[in-house]
Amino acid sequence: MDTETGINRRHILTVSELTSLIKSTLEGSFPDVWVEGEIYNLRIPSSGHVYFTIKDNSSQIRAVIFRSSARTIRFIPKDGLHVLCRGRITIYEFRGEYQLIVDYMEPMGVGALLLAFEQLKKRLSEEGLFDEARKRPIPILPQKIGIVTSPTGAAIRDILKVIERRFANVEIVIAPALVQGERAAPEIVDAIRELNNIDNIEVIILARGGGGIEDLWPFNEEIVARAIYNSKIPVISAVGHEIDYTIADFVADLRAPTPSAAAEMVVKNKEDMQGLVRALYSRLAYARGTFFEKRRERLKSLMQRVLSPEQEINRYIQRLDDLDNRITVGIKRTLRDRRLHVEGLIKLLDSLSPLSILARGYSITYKLPSCSL
Repeated sequence: MDTETGINRRHILTVSELTSLIKSTLEGSFPDVWVEGEIYNLRIPSSGHVYFTIKDNSSQIRAVIFRSSARTIRFIPKDGLHVLCRGRITIYEFRGEYQLIVDYMEPMGVGALLLAFEQLKKRLSEEGLFDEARKRPIPILPQKIGIVTSPTGAAIRDILKVIERRFANVEIVIAPALVQGERAAPEIVDAIRELNNIDNIEVIILARGGGGIEDLWPFNEEIVARAIYNSKIPVISAVGHEIDYTIADFVADLRAPTPSAAAEMVVKNKEDMQGLVRALYSRLAYARGTFFEKRRERLKSLMQRVLSPEQEINRYIQRLDDLDNRITVGIKRTLRDRRLHVEGLIKLLDSLSPLSILARGYSITYKLPSCSL
């Protein structure tokens, strides 16, 4: 009886209630956690969600990346890949299992970054973002240049120094952005869009100094690649040193090995341009003189060949006289020939006529019936 009374006094939970309490406790205790481990048993159904297990040498936990978050992952997860995940702990109440809801994931180590780089490069290339046919020419003498870079870094100092030395008349618009760290990629995208909304900017230089693959990673982000691709203004990528390649380099209309080289590509040396203008002016003056001299000689030749109107009329009158004479002579010759022919026919008829025979002493005698001659 005491046992029954004791049971009655206890608060008995249903499985669902207990699960809900555990869920509330876990979610309240682990709203935002970072977990490092290896991907295992990964699968991606038609829903677009990514299901996998993240494990180390002694433990494992189920994890899921919902489709909305999966779209932001910059690489393709694979079994065996060592990753760093950020998410929250929750309970899957149907099975009473706890799991990690991942909203961010990045590969661990340089090898993993290179894998992510190659995967994104292959996918964007297949989409046509690297096609040479779509890349636009860089203006020869831009009057207004946009620059996306850190306002305090070495890259902007190098670019401005080169422009000041080569052609200080160029107008510069700087769109400041972080070029390293997690917030760098969105800021770079915003800066490119901002420059596209400013009138008369003819080319954009996207610049950053050297660094390791982790330092340059914002320029390997897909959102940066698509911002470059969608830019109405030609973009020059000048990221890192000559040996450094980023996704931005492949999408950009032109790649420069360094920020200083980008400035030299865009801004011509003023003295060189002045010399070129002088040389072109000399060539133009010479060509103009040669052109008019040739046309003058040609006109002179044509004038010598052209007859005056009076000479032309006399030439046609002489031609008409010649034709009239030839016609008159022809008619007379034809009439003479016809007359001689007719006279010949008359003589032939006369020679064959009976009268002609009688005239020569011959006669014709007929014997009439019952008459003697």
